[in-house]
Amino acid sequence: MALVNVILMLLAFTFVHHQVTITEARLDVGVCYGMIGDNLPSPAAVVQLYRRYKIGKMRLFDPNPATLAALRGSGIEVTLGTKNQDLQTIASSVGAAKTWFDTNVRPFMSDVKITYLTAGDEVVPGDLAQYVLPAMRNLQSVVNSYGYTGVGITTVVATSNLGTSYPPSSSKFSDAARADMVGIIKFLSSNGSPLMINAYPYFAYASDPANVRLDYAQFSATGPVVRDGSLSYSNLLDAVVDAFYWAMEKEGVTGVNLVVSESGWPSAGNGDFTTPGLAQTYNRNLVKRFRANAGTPKHPDRSLGGFIFAMFNENQKPAGTEQNFGLFYPAGTPVYTVF
Repeated sequence: MALVNVILMLLAFTFVHHQVTITEARLDVGVCYGMIGDNLPSPAAVVQLYRRYKIGKMRLFDPNPATLAALRGSGIEVTLGTKNQDLQTIASSVGAAKTWFDTNVRPFMSDVKITYLTAGDEVVPGDLAQYVLPAMRNLQSVVNSYGYTGVGITTVVATSNLGTSYPPSSSKFSDAARADMVGIIKFLSSNGSPLMINAYPYFAYASDPANVRLDYAQFSATGPVVRDGSLSYSNLLDAVVDAFYWAMEKEGVTGVNLVVSESGWPSAGNGDFTTPGLAQTYNRNLVKRFRANAGTPKHPDRSLGGFIFAMFNENQKPAGTEQNFGLFYPAGTPVYTVF
């Protein structure tokens, strides 16, 4: 009997150790799953592709029932967005937010690992910006009422929210974005949720290659490229992230972490700026950056994680670079090797 117990304990340890290894390998990098294409694989096939490549996090831009159903039991962490056109309704009352949640989210909560709900995607500044904070508040009330302590409420913003971003320490929110952003970041601070930012060094490099070094944009520089007081930067992504930290600090908010909700490099669509080799270099280095669990020069104590944009080349997006951000072709074969 004692021998049997020892064997069972060893088997249990092996199983647990194996499970931990898989978890660690799968929970450190995410990929955005966009669906603006007419030739994309089924949601079930997409989930299998995430699992095959041990991609531990998925960002969904809106509630897609077929995809959420395919995610059941997968263990993949999901950041789930609202449609921008639903923001006003969700913001109108807690009851309206509950209806949205009960329809789109609650049916999947028991066996899909939904970790964040994002109220709006790049709507600040703009006509819909006024609805972001009340929508977040209402969704937080709903989540709290159900006791879903593992679900954070946030929003996704673009770097255009920064009126000044260079050097990072001079950063502040633009006049158009400031009023809405101050309310948003104070809400996030009160609730312990991060702010999600879309950050694309590619666009900075492609728009000004004379002044933005390629190695600085692609994490390839071997030493500091930009110095900002006592801080130095060898890659542009860290500088963008710290620019947001500085902008928030100037509004009296210091406790909000940042997550990169989108970053990537197109493999075609803009001549020599967009080759598979450049896209591969950027995204491989981005994966290394996320997996390092490292902070930024301003906040070395806060690990930076996030999502690559995007899983697939999407043929119904505008022609050019927008169709060529995918890591995979619709058939499921890699455009280039990252993982």
